[in-house]
Amino acid sequence: MPRSVNAVASRARRRKVLKLAKGNFGSRSNVWTVAKNTVEKGLTYAYRDRKNKKRTFRSLWIQHINAAARSHGMTYSQFMGKVNANGISLNRKVLADLAMNNPQAFAKIVETVK
Repeated sequence: MPRSVNAVASRARRRKVLKLAKGNFGSRSNVWTVAKNTVEKGLTYAYRDRKNKKRTFRSLWIQHINAAARSHGMTYSQFMGKVNANGISLNRKVLADLAMNNPQAFAKIVETVK
């Protein structure tokens, strides 16, 4: 009896990986073994950097709030401590957006907490 292999499934699996490798340089986009390694590593980086993105944005929001708070004579630490003590439930993302795009509203928040 001849050996039976599921060529349809293996071809589909390879085609899926090669589609993910599209856009890479040279043999990384069309040689199966090289593309497979490239895609595996790329997906690992994608998973890791979805986590890092959250850290990076939080850090950026803190910098924006700090700059705006300092222009009103407070540090970031003092400002956030007073915001929490006064029960203002705005998160850093919203505060940073107000600081950058609506300085009057941010100034009102600073006056409220002072």
